Amino acid sequence: MKPLMVLRNLMLVSCLALAACQSAADEPVTFEQATIVAGGKSLSVEYAKTFEQRAQGLMFRKSLCDDCGMLFRFNPARMASMWMKNTFVPLDVAFIDGNGVITDIKPLEPHDLTSVGSSKAVEFALEMNQGWFAANNISVGDQIKINY
Repeated sequence: MKPLMVLRNLMLVSCLALAACQSAADEPVTFEQATIVAGGKSLSVEYAKTFEQRAQGLMFRKSLCDDCGMLFRFNPARMASMWMKNTFVPLDVAFIDGNGVITDIKPLEPHDLTSVGSSKAVEFALEMNQGWFAANNISVGDQIKINY
């Protein structure tokens, strides 16, 4: 009877562990806020600093307010790339080096699986509505102040 009880307990623990893993996987990814200053404008944007947050990004969003966006952090700095899997909103991405200088601004089209990359190692990427950088006279070489 004892071996049967051990087996039953082992199966019970395994089932509970599986349920806990599934529950954690179903929890929505949440984001902290970061403050950036770009083109003389101070904005609060969502901040994706963990692998899970960067993987989720702006996926499944149907809209984004005018001055809303997401800041991605890459630590250590690296050649970064973005794609638009499951992303409905057209975006522009600014790749930003460790000094806060914009190295590239590139358009991203909804659902495009093409990888769009930085031209050099960067520490940040800032996704905003498509056209936001141009509308705010922000271009490559400009500096963005980041507080997180």
